[in-house]
Amino acid sequence: MTVEFEDQVRTWGHRLAEHLPDGGRNPAAAAERRMMQAVIGDARLRAALFRFVDVRPACRNRADLVRHLNEYLAEAAVESGAAQRLSTLVGRRALQLPTATAAALGVSAMSHRFIAGEDADAARGELTSLWQRGRCVTLDLLGEATLTEGEGDVYATRCAETLRALAQMSATWRPQPLLEHDGLGPLPRANLSVKVSALTPHLRANAPARALEAARERLLVLLRLARDLNAHLHVDMESLDTRESITELVLELLADPEFHEGPSAGIVLQGYLTDSEDELDRLLDWLRAHPRAAPFTIRLVKGAYWDHELVLAVQQGWEVPVFTDRRSCDRHYEHLTRRLLDARADGAPLRPAIASHNLRSLAHALAYSDSLGLAPDAIELQVLRGLGDDAAAAIAATGRRVRVYCPVGDLVAGMAYLVRRLLENTSNDSFLAAQTTGAELDLLLEKP
Repeated sequence: MTVEFEDQVRTWGHRLAEHLPDGGRNPAAAAERRMMQAVIGDARLRAALFRFVDVRPACRNRADLVRHLNEYLAEAAVESGAAQRLSTLVGRRALQLPTATAAALGVSAMSHRFIAGEDADAARGELTSLWQRGRCVTLDLLGEATLTEGEGDVYATRCAETLRALAQMSATWRPQPLLEHDGLGPLPRANLSVKVSALTPHLRANAPARALEAARERLLVLLRLARDLNAHLHVDMESLDTRESITELVLELLADPEFHEGPSAGIVLQGYLTDSEDELDRLLDWLRAHPRAAPFTIRLVKGAYWDHELVLAVQQGWEVPVFTDRRSCDRHYEHLTRRLLDARADGAPLRPAIASHNLRSLAHALAYSDSLGLAPDAIELQVLRGLGDDAAAAIAATGRRVRVYCPVGDLVAGMAYLVRRLLENTSNDSFLAAQTTGAELDLLLEKP
């Protein structure tokens, strides 16, 4: 890209930064920054705390909490001075009760930061508040892979109930033209993200036909309901071994004439996969071959299963399918961003959704969209609730559309999600870690 374009990226980056909320005025935010600074550079302490977070729902009482916290910190204390100091404090009898209480409250507060509520009704206040402040939303029902057909039925029923609840509550929200319409037409207020792996226990790489057969009927019901309710249904991606089955199922169903007029629907593209450009080619070729009246949304993410993909590849002796260098991944993500926006500029019935908390990635997307002469509403930026709250406020303040990905579910179902988010937040090479430790703005906006 040219020097002039990089100037535009920096201009957008500074513009967004000017609208970032002042965390220094928020004592809770300041305390969280101090906690993050403590764990970012201490892998042993980080692992101990994540193990505690993972086991928290199984603790029956405060004695259980103290015992688990003691064990994890004691193991980490061998190599971590910070863990040793914490272990000493936790070991003092007089401090055990307040420590257990504080730890339990801390995990609970952390989960509420990321998880909007146990279900759509419980999250109603938060979702309404986000809309009133100029942020549209998508809901995600927490829960890992389904193990039985009965669990698949329960998840599908929860999805249907959530779609109805979203449609009902969003009908009462005040008009927000930027969030409800773009150059391709109306944007549904109700938006639900679903996991195909939760619709069937048979989603396996070695038995794709069985997986598609098991999931098809449940996904069909949800697509029909979304169409009838004028809602958007978005299909999430998970680990690489399920991508082919999920993509095949979604594209097959949406190509059916029954769904030509709707519903609004979309899929996820994971930029950390080295073959994701080939996957984008496949999606764009499908879009050209199967034009629908309802525009197709492609949500571009970095990806949340990096550790899983890397470990699995090493265990099996496979070629590693993800970028192992952050800068290479960031460059590829920007390349995919440009390709999505180029397709929109060329007239494809496509809604690019750029999902990131990286200030450089957001600024790059906005600058490139402007360079193509696209209307401000042609691009949607997306962030995760809890991690991207400040970015969402800044994007909304600049008059651009932002969507907040809001998980709902109980604490037990949310543990795997919560740990993944914490790993993302405290990774040594993450943008959020760099931002937390006070890196200079121009350094954060450097070309990868």
